[in-house]
Amino acid sequence: MNHILVVDDEAEIRASLEDILREEGYSVASAASGAEALVLLRDAPYDVVLLDIWLPDRDGLDVLADIHQLAIEMRPEVVIISGHGTIEAAVKATKLGAYDFLEKPLSLDRTLIVLKNAVEARRLRAENLEFKRQFNLSSVLTGESIPVKALRQQIRLMAPTNGRVLIYGESGTGKELIARAIHAESQRRDSVFLELNCAAIPEAYIEAELFGYRYSAQPGGPTEQRGTLERADGGTLFLDEVGDMSLKTQAKVLSALDDQLFTPVGGTQPLRVDVRLIASTNKDLEEEIAKGNFREDLFYRLNVVPFAVPPLRERKQDIPLLAREFLAEFGRQYGRPRMEIGDEALATLAEYRWPGNVRELKNVIERVMILNPRVLRIERKHLPPLTHKAGTRSTEEFSSLQQARDAYEREYILKKIEEARNNVSHAAELLGLERSHLYRKMKALGISVRE
Repeated sequence: MNHILVVDDEAEIRASLEDILREEGYSVASAASGAEALVLLRDAPYDVVLLDIWLPDRDGLDVLADIHQLAIEMRPEVVIISGHGTIEAAVKATKLGAYDFLEKPLSLDRTLIVLKNAVEARRLRAENLEFKRQFNLSSVLTGESIPVKALRQQIRLMAPTNGRVLIYGESGTGKELIARAIHAESQRRDSVFLELNCAAIPEAYIEAELFGYRYSAQPGGPTEQRGTLERADGGTLFLDEVGDMSLKTQAKVLSALDDQLFTPVGGTQPLRVDVRLIASTNKDLEEEIAKGNFREDLFYRLNVVPFAVPPLRERKQDIPLLAREFLAEFGRQYGRPRMEIGDEALATLAEYRWPGNVRELKNVIERVMILNPRVLRIERKHLPPLTHKAGTRSTEEFSSLQQARDAYEREYILKKIEEARNNVSHAAELLGLERSHLYRKMKALGISVRE
């Protein structure tokens, strides 16, 4: 449950906000003065403070400054409320660290939206703090292979800069971890890290999610919401799978990148932000440019510092380290005694091609642990059939018809792509499929063109 502190000298406003917010599922406390509020804030953590700018004992902005002197773990997001709102006061409050500024009489819809966004911002800040405490570049990028060592060195070299980064890699290679590692090693480490998955959000909503939208006076119009770009101000924004972004949205992102200026959907006033952008893709963007699916000018804006994350099959010496790390992680998670893994099992894991990369390996280890609760040592017989892929196959390797069908279908498609010299359109002709159908098949089976 999220904890809210209402600070206002008017008893009716305090009572009204307490009732409304409790109905919305918040835990609410209130204070009538700045001194009382600071006592409560030092005693227990709150997620958000709704702070009146006019208080009987002192100015609300002075109280805001004191709140920002609290230990970072105890520091809430602060939303200033005022019956005499001015642009000057709003600007001053923002400079002092206020999350937002609301004018009285309060709009219920706007207040709830701002509060929801502030709670989310507080959660993300706490998550980033915890990540920083636990962060260690060696633990985030487990492995001693040459590609992983080179990747660590590259992160240390360019993370302190503000250069834009484009991370290439197949699905499941850990592109998000690389982005977080760059942020954690950067000068923005104390600010927010936000992620927007361009492939997971429907095209109709991605602009609103990225740029936000502004309140409509028309009946049934959307309420105001700050976009991911605005909320990432001062920090890092990670655009995951940027290759799936529509051309229309790409044009707006390009404009925002040029001068860090953008206009929310439905808004009239442009906003300026200071955001470091990191993007990732599992596609060959140069091939997408040739197809007309990705803007060449945006590609060159994003591709200032390219990172290539190697697939797991190219760093097989790291598989034993990763397997043991995942065993320890899931052992703690499920309260299991320490589990070992035998040499034959490790050799079997090393022989498999891992189309789903590190994510697939992690899922396999979790599955083995769940299905073998009394086993203290993982042997080859405990591994899923699909990992037994060295040399010839037998029907005993598959536990279901679907597993066998997927395995053989995957190999057949790979063979045809190889015959077509990695030309997917030609491979689709050889297979008698539409190109879009082949792409869907490849995605479902974990096949990339580079493979």
